[in-house]
Amino acid sequence: MHLFDNVAPAVRKETKFVAVSELIGVAVMLVVFAILHGVMPDKVPFDYRVVLGGILGGIVAAVNFFLLGLTVQKVSSTEDEKQASAYMKSSYTRRMLLQVIWMVIAIAAPFIQFVAGLVPLLFPGAAAKIRSILLKQNA
Repeated sequence: MHLFDNVAPAVRKETKFVAVSELIGVAVMLVVFAILHGVMPDKVPFDYRVVLGGILGGIVAAVNFFLLGLTVQKVSSTEDEKQASAYMKSSYTRRMLLQVIWMVIAIAAPFIQFVAGLVPLLFPGAAAKIRSILLKQNA
């Protein structure tokens, strides 16, 4: 049995979109860090801490989105509305806790540049908004 056998195609598709968005977003962020470091080397770092922060932040954001997708999938197949609501609230709390723990680690860990670790958390929402705008323009 494969880990993703029970994952709905829509969840797979959207998670892939978010993962690709994260890759693009982190790559662009790293280019911006490199350019800013070239212009202001004393103020903007560009070292392994920036790269590690971006990669780990991107993973946290993608995993968070995947867990949201699994939650929606489970809730949509639940008949009991109270049980579905309770599960959704519980999932939200766990996912927010995951992000808060990551934020604390990104800020406190000396081997992570905190801005590079936190910015990727914004990419899924930004990518969804950009996609929505582009789809409306093509309609």
